[in-house]
Amino acid sequence: MFTGIITDIGRVLETRKSGDLTARIGTAYDIGNIEIGASIACDGVCLTVVALGQKPEPWFEVQISAESVSKTNLDTWQTGKRINLERALKVGDELGGHIVSGHVDGVAEVVRMQDEGDSTRVTLKAPDDLAKFIAPKGSVALNGTSLTVNDVEGAVFGINFIPHTKAVTTWGDVRTGDRVNLEIDTLARYVARLNEAG
Repeated sequence: MFTGIITDIGRVLETRKSGDLTARIGTAYDIGNIEIGASIACDGVCLTVVALGQKPEPWFEVQISAESVSKTNLDTWQTGKRINLERALKVGDELGGHIVSGHVDGVAEVVRMQDEGDSTRVTLKAPDDLAKFIAPKGSVALNGTSLTVNDVEGAVFGINFIPHTKAVTTWGDVRTGDRVNLEIDTLARYVARLNEAG
């Protein structure tokens, strides 16, 4: 489990296709404190560490199944791309965002960006089948970042990014037309399911 509070911005050092996709990611994390088999959310996708190294900079490798690639934006990963990272939640850690599983539900598209004071309003379009799970003042995880929804109209919803969020995540890099990983709030999923059963 994760919280959607990004703790490092990693960098894709290389990708290799051999059955599954393997990605080597440079990080500021202390590699000595990461074990093989650990879970790290990479742009919101929970991935398993399969290798570690220190040179030329600290890095870890993850394997990504074809299923994960098909449901996320990981097909856009290229050498040098910056990605949001979060280590798995430990008992006793502060829950500053919301409960995030790292299981991406689909991909949203950035359709508009507009500066409002020091903040940036980002408007996104969700896949139609996920729109019912997104509500004003509810939570979503976008590229692994826990965010509050400002407004919703059909499948289109808006998020405001303050300067701090843009500085400590990759949201300062995002442009119109980008595809971003979307995980809906677990609570919203269960409420919708209960309503169907009722």
